[in-house]
Amino acid sequence: MDKPAYLRGRGRGRGRGAVPSQGDFNRPGNNVNSPGFPGKQRHSNTNSGGGNVRSSGDNNSSKAKENGNGKDAFAEASSRHQEAAKRHLKEFEDDVDSDEEEDDIGDRVLEKVFKIYSDNYDERNDEGSDVSRAQEHILHSFRSGTSACLICIDNIKKEDAIWTCQGCCCMLHLQCIQKWVKEGVYQQQYQAEQAGQSLELDLPWFCPKCRYEYKQSQCPTRSFCFCGKVEDPKFDPWLIPHSCGQTCGRALKPHCGHVCLLNCHPGPCPPCPKMVQLACCCGRSGKQPRRCNARTWICGKVCGKPLSCGQHTCEDKCHTGECQPCPKTSVQRCSCGKSKESRPCASPLWHCQQACGKRLACGNHVCEEVCHSGKCGPCPRAGERRCPCGKTAFELPCTEDIPTCGDTCGKLLLCGLHTCTQRCHQGPCGQCLQLQPKRCRCGQSQKEVLCSKEYLCDKRCTNMRDCRKHPCKRKCCDGNCPPCEQNCGKTLGCRNHKCPSRCHRGVCYPCNETKDITCFCKASKITVPCGKEKSTKPPRCNLPCKIPPNCHHPKRQKHRCHFGECPPCTQVCDLSLPSCQHSCPARCHDAIKVKVEDKSKKEGPWAIAPVYTETVKRPCPPCQVPVPVECMGKHEVGQFPCSEVRPYSCGRKCGRELECGNHTCRLDCHVVHGAPDGHQAGENCQQCESACDKPRPKGCSHSCLQACHPGPCPPCTAMVRMRCHCKAVLKHIACHEWLAASTDRQNSLKSCGGPCPKMMECDHQCPDMCHNGPCPAPDTCDRKAYLRCPCKRRKREVRCRDKRGGEKLECDDVCTKAQAQKKQAEEEQKGRQEEEAARRQAAELEEFERLQKGRRKKPRKHREEIVQETFWQSHKKIVVVSASVLVLGLFVSYLFMT
Repeated sequence: MDKPAYLRGRGRGRGRGAVPSQGDFNRPGNNVNSPGFPGKQRHSNTNSGGGNVRSSGDNNSSKAKENGNGKDAFAEASSRHQEAAKRHLKEFEDDVDSDEEEDDIGDRVLEKVFKIYSDNYDERNDEGSDVSRAQEHILHSFRSGTSACLICIDNIKKEDAIWTCQGCCCMLHLQCIQKWVKEGVYQQQYQAEQAGQSLELDLPWFCPKCRYEYKQSQCPTRSFCFCGKVEDPKFDPWLIPHSCGQTCGRALKPHCGHVCLLNCHPGPCPPCPKMVQLACCCGRSGKQPRRCNARTWICGKVCGKPLSCGQHTCEDKCHTGECQPCPKTSVQRCSCGKSKESRPCASPLWHCQQACGKRLACGNHVCEEVCHSGKCGPCPRAGERRCPCGKTAFELPCTEDIPTCGDTCGKLLLCGLHTCTQRCHQGPCGQCLQLQPKRCRCGQSQKEVLCSKEYLCDKRCTNMRDCRKHPCKRKCCDGNCPPCEQNCGKTLGCRNHKCPSRCHRGVCYPCNETKDITCFCKASKITVPCGKEKSTKPPRCNLPCKIPPNCHHPKRQKHRCHFGECPPCTQVCDLSLPSCQHSCPARCHDAIKVKVEDKSKKEGPWAIAPVYTETVKRPCPPCQVPVPVECMGKHEVGQFPCSEVRPYSCGRKCGRELECGNHTCRLDCHVVHGAPDGHQAGENCQQCESACDKPRPKGCSHSCLQACHPGPCPPCTAMVRMRCHCKAVLKHIACHEWLAASTDRQNSLKSCGGPCPKMMECDHQCPDMCHNGPCPAPDTCDRKAYLRCPCKRRKREVRCRDKRGGEKLECDDVCTKAQAQKKQAEEEQKGRQEEEAARRQAAELEEFERLQKGRRKKPRKHREEIVQETFWQSHKKIVVVSASVLVLGLFVSYLFMT
């Protein structure tokens, strides 16, 4: 490798980009008179048309004089702008030269600082980016104007006295941090005095960035280098600014017993690079060489350390920190030994939430404490006991209660001024009921109230809170007003954020945010405090420009990353011309800037038409190479210029064989698409419209539906209608399927698949499915049938074939009587039905005669409709003539005006 990892990178220096030449200021995009160009502003009385000064109320002679004065003023302002541009160019070149010198010196200083550290650095074991961060801090501090004080928001120069925080290693001006400490301590003292609190001997103060706490005695009074060895280090261009150049020697973090090996440097120290022999976290693997900053390492084996339960070992793999609690369970007794439960092995001590119940030493009482370990305490009622007021002592057995002494209680009440006036009693004393003159909390009112209550008046505090902006407005305030709870909301010095703290006095804390300023391709960046991003120039990037080309070439000509437009492409076009395969030999013309003049109407003869540039794509020139061209039907070959190549027809007939194989295309010479070879017709050739006359298969009476075609005809898809065997369903069968089927297959196709609806001689339905031929004989019918006696009273269930065998059922005596009764009832029913029919017929005849008489029909009235003409129908001619005359008059007047 050319450089180790701690020296690779470009740092966060600022870049200037390419220095513009003197000729660039004459281009349209770099006009020195533009508002954005550094220099003097335009004269307020000049304009783009020559700078004429216009005023109201002047005559012609004064106007001519003023026009001359305006031209002189414009020439004078133009010369001043040119001189300012030259001065700016000179300053710009000086800045670029100083930046390049800083880059060269920075690389040398960085290599010198890391010289001692490189002897102990092993890049393969580098597990973080701390080394890179240390390198960035050093390069960032070496650049001029990139470090800013967070208090005054001003750049820290290379010779300024500085102070460095121990927590975040930020740099601040010594005078700024002293003022910060003084104001912070004063504010704490003021708040303590307002609250009436005692002051501490050594008040703390905090870093403005990381809020690291310091004591008042640690207020900086002198400026030291970064490592703290040299006071007021002198500036050396070959050393880091504010550095002494000696070895840092600060204790590394985390504390490992080693010190930093870098030269005196800003920012945090990099990780310890030394190699030490260390065992793994579980200690089962041997010691291995490791970086000191990476002391803990995992071997991957089972931990095996004994757990807190003392019965099992850790089954996890080698890990950092303490082992996890034992995941197993076991049966454990509670502390008093009354209960047993299966509990996690990691928590052997537990309580069952039951009273202990063991007999105390007195023998009269039992222990009332909840399940506990160890011995029970003594009986709480044993020994000398006093009455509730504590004035009288008694020596009584533990089985007897202590009586009251009868004296006054005399205990001090909660008010702290009076004593209890009740007799000796059990339980707490009540509240003090004596009246006491009390002054309110703010001290403005006084009133007699109960001694146990606090007196507060209704007056609101008019004092200002600690912010000195908002009043307190708290009822009966004692002067110790609470801090203001509103948000500050002031715009910070960065002009981008607002103060998030509560309302306070004095200047707000500086903004802690930072901004990243990047180059155009975002590869190089510098970090500056918030608010400095507008005045800080973007960094210089040495990477090639990544802007994709705006032409057809895959890559641009190599140049560095930059802002603004890329230079125009000077490569050869080399594109295939649109009408041929020849390449364009001209210069790339995909993005050409041309001047476009605004041709809109001018305000007057003094106005100058503005001219602006526009990017256009010019077409390639036409090609004049002679190219042989074949006719569309490929009958002959002709010669045409390449740019004028076009398809042409020779006028002959196409003559290609059509798809049917029987005819040829009769169209004129044309382009054939989709032809398999040079003899057969294509997709756009003439289509044969003759009908197919090929013979049909035997038994098929349908004609071929296709036009004239090659090869055999497709199978006939016409549907043949026929009844199924049972004549119940009309079936549609494809013609080709019916002709190709055998006899059995035809019977199967003709069957509908349903039960046969035909009735056998026994009056039962055929049991078979739809079939061909006669139904089976009735002698085989197994369905149910009934035998009845001649009177139809008796019946018996038999098989149909047995019934047809001649078996009969005779009547009995009951059948004869029932048959006589039934015959008599039928005759009576028949007589009644005849009477009812005669009556209904007479009623219908009477109704018919009544309807035949009817009523006389009234004659219809004939209505006459009167149609009234509309306004348009009655005045149509007049309106048309008037409109024609009006239009003609307007047209004639327009001709005279023009």
